[in-house]
Amino acid sequence: MMQRISRRTVLRGLGTVVALPALEAMLPRQIRAAEKVAAPRRMAFIYVPNGCHMDDWTPAKEGTDYELPAILQPLAPVKDDVMILTGLMCDKARPNGDGAGDHARASSAFLTGAQARKTAGANFRSGISADQIAAQKLGDQTRLASLELGIEKFRGTGNCDSGYSCVYEHTLAWRNPTTPLPTEVDPQIIFDRLFSENSNDPERLKRRRLRSSVLDAVLDDAHSLERTLGGADRQKLDQYLSSVRDIEDRIQRAEKLPPVELPQGTKRPNEPPADLTDHLHLMSDLMALAFQTDVTRIITFMFAREGSDRSYPMAGVKEGHHTITHHQNKPELLAKIRAINTYHIEQFAYLLGKLKSIPEGDGTLLDNCMIAYGSAIGDGNRHNHDDLPVLLAGRGGGTIKTGRHTRVERETPINNLWLAMLERMGAATKQLGDSTGVLQGLG
Repeated sequence: MMQRISRRTVLRGLGTVVALPALEAMLPRQIRAAEKVAAPRRMAFIYVPNGCHMDDWTPAKEGTDYELPAILQPLAPVKDDVMILTGLMCDKARPNGDGAGDHARASSAFLTGAQARKTAGANFRSGISADQIAAQKLGDQTRLASLELGIEKFRGTGNCDSGYSCVYEHTLAWRNPTTPLPTEVDPQIIFDRLFSENSNDPERLKRRRLRSSVLDAVLDDAHSLERTLGGADRQKLDQYLSSVRDIEDRIQRAEKLPPVELPQGTKRPNEPPADLTDHLHLMSDLMALAFQTDVTRIITFMFAREGSDRSYPMAGVKEGHHTITHHQNKPELLAKIRAINTYHIEQFAYLLGKLKSIPEGDGTLLDNCMIAYGSAIGDGNRHNHDDLPVLLAGRGGGTIKTGRHTRVERETPINNLWLAMLERMGAATKQLGDSTGVLQGLG
């Protein structure tokens, strides 16, 4: 008869402590025979700026019998793992009376469905984002509740777009309407965040306890100070305290969870590569590693900040991305936009290939993921926020039917898709920003 063992059981040898994977023997005896150990589901949101050349993005046919258009050709090896969704919109990226500033509103509203407050000051406001809904409900199950990645350094102050704070263009994730979560671009820092607590060394444990007590003291002092501050300073302090609490939560989770078993040959990465493709690949590798080791199940990743004017010489484009999106239908500029869009899809295909190469259960890691890719701008020349370029990759643990192109009803909020993903994550919520209901037809 099989003996039940604890999930916290570890293997000890050669001075190391290694966590066991989820085994059937860890389940209560009464359900072992009826259930197999299910792999956790993961979700990620990949953002690309400035919209796309939609004529070369959108397939001509719906269903499974469609041909990949020019921009999406790099997805051919993973075509069966991807769903193309046409017709979604992001209303709160529209002006709605606020005038110019489509880029700032686009990235701010992408996961929140909330209208950003038009301000270049510290009183910025958006809404809670889909990833953070999941993080609040599921984050206590992993070392990190969520992970926020980027390629361009985070900028949280100043005016970046027609009177909108730079913070709106530089992050997707909002813990609450007044607390944006900065993106991290340095692979070394990300690796340390993921695995720095991966040790039971007595000295490391001592330092961890010291940090925890210091943080307690900081929180006590800050709460005393809060009563003496005005509104704007109180918001700044609240944002700071949220970061402190996040560190405190990570320390507490690290103390409760067993060490992470890193795949053989895993090494701490070097500083950010100078080459953009290398940087994107390294960040994708870290995403896959974070999911594989179950350090987090929720990730956002900005391939570039919204409104980015980065050039892409590796794709044959020396001009700035944002500049050429005001193409006025000139064929030579449209060709360059198509080249940048295709380059981004190549990087997305790399990530999907990485996830698909990792076995998990009866399938692959990708099978248990939901990876959304897209932008809250359709055509960069028109700055429209309907008919968005959106992909959904991975089968969500068998709940999503991929390998097809689906058109949704016009003006369907993109937040309806996020509701459907949250439902599949076990983090269902009735309302998210301007959502009107769970998007149907994914399964």
